[in-house]
Amino acid sequence: MNDREGGKRWTSPLRVRRGPGWARQASTWREAKPAVIAGALKRAAARPSGNWFVVGASREILAGSRPYGRTVGGVEVVLWRTSTGELLAGPGVCPHLGAPLRNSRVVCGRLVCHWHGLSLGGGPFAGWEPFPVHDDGVLVWVRLDAVGGEPPLERPVVPVRPRSGSGVDAVFRTVGRCEPEDVVANRLDPWHGSWFHPYAFVDLRVVGTPRGDEDDAFAVDVSFKVAGRLVVPVRAEFTAPAPRTVVMHITDGEGTGSVVETHATPLTPEGDASPRTAVVEAVVAASDRRGFAMARAAAPALRPLMRRTAGRLWRDDLAYAERRWSLRSTGRFPG
Repeated sequence: MNDREGGKRWTSPLRVRRGPGWARQASTWREAKPAVIAGALKRAAARPSGNWFVVGASREILAGSRPYGRTVGGVEVVLWRTSTGELLAGPGVCPHLGAPLRNSRVVCGRLVCHWHGLSLGGGPFAGWEPFPVHDDGVLVWVRLDAVGGEPPLERPVVPVRPRSGSGVDAVFRTVGRCEPEDVVANRLDPWHGSWFHPYAFVDLRVVGTPRGDEDDAFAVDVSFKVAGRLVVPVRAEFTAPAPRTVVMHITDGEGTGSVVETHATPLTPEGDASPRTAVVEAVVAASDRRGFAMARAAAPALRPLMRRTAGRLWRDDLAYAERRWSLRSTGRFPG
C-alpha cells in the first residue's frame, strides 16, 4: 500500500464493524423527542420557498424528446426543451379544448397539441401563460404562485452541492399517500436510522441537535453498510433550508461534501382528503480520491444502482410518512 494521493498514504474507507446486533443496540426513543422534531419541522415550514417546486431530474427533459408532464398541487404542468436546450413550462391543459399537453409533441421547439394542432412557443397565447422554470443542472423546478401562496422568489433555494462536474448524481422519484410535512418529518428524525434501516445503517449516534435558526442542524455519526461487517463511517448533518426540502451533507469521512437532497412535492391540492406527495431525491456523490474519476466516467452505469439504493430506503420511509399522515388525519398522532 505505497500508493499516495496528494502526498498522503492511501487508506481504505472501509472499516470492520464488530458492534452489537440489531436487538442489542442502544435504544433511541428517549433521545428522539417529539418536541425536537416538531420544532425543526415548524422552523422549516416558516422558511420561504418562493413558490418553487421540484418536478424531476434535469436529464429527463431532453431537447427533441416528448414533453414532460407532472401535476403539482392539483395543477397540471407541462415542460419541454427547445432545439437549443432552453427549458419551457406552462399549464398542462390546452387552452383550446383542454387536451392533455403532456401527450402532445414537440416540433421544431414548439409544443403542438395532438388534438387540433394548436402550437405553443413558450410565450403567452390564447389564455395560456408560461410558468417560471429553473434548471439547476441536476433538478428542474417550476414556480407556481397560485399553489405556493407566498411572495415569489426569482430563483429557488438550491442547496449547496459539490461543484459542477466534480460529482456523480442520480435522481430517484416515488409517490406516497401523505403530505409534504410527513416526508420532511421523516428526514428530521435521524434516530430511526439503525432501527428502521438495519440493512443500510449501523452504529448511528446523533451528536448534535438543532438549537434554533442560527444552529438548526442534526449532526449524526453513522456507518453505511457495504457488505457483511464492512462499513464506511461518516459524519453527516441534516438541515431543512426550505419547507419541502431536507438536505444531508457529509461533513467528515469518505465522500465529504457529498449531499442527499430530499424534496417533497405535493401532487394534490392543500387539504385534499387523500393527499399524494412526490418524493424527489437527488444524490450528488463526490470524493477527492484519485480513483473517483473512474466513478464519474461510469456514472451512467452507477445511476441505476444509486436509484435502487434510494428506492429501498424509501420503501420503508414512505411507510413511516404514510403512517404519520394516517395518525394525524384521524387525530391519533401522539406528537
